[in-house]
Amino acid sequence: MSRHDSLLGSATNDSSSQPEPFVDSARAAEFLSIRPRRLLELARKNVLPAYPIGRGQRRVWRFRLSELAATVTGEVNFRPAVPGSRKARSKR
Repeated sequence: MSRHDSLLGSATNDSSSQPEPFVDSARAAEFLSIRPRRLLELARKNVLPAYPIGRGQRRVWRFRLSELAATVTGEVNFRPAVPGSRKARSKR
């Protein structure tokens, strides 16, 4: 079992009737092997799928590891979590 598989745990288990749990930025950053600050920058820019909690300037962000894995591997495109925000993955 790889490190990422152990971090995903049962999140990708399709036979489970439980929804995949959300994780905080520290665990999501560890999963992607990046710093939490960089993860939050990418979430705010809608480069990575994330779920903001709250509407103020200081939001709390939560992530699903399976969505991060699918996005990084290019398996899915996602819809921005913050309506009206900049488009994700704009080509230069």
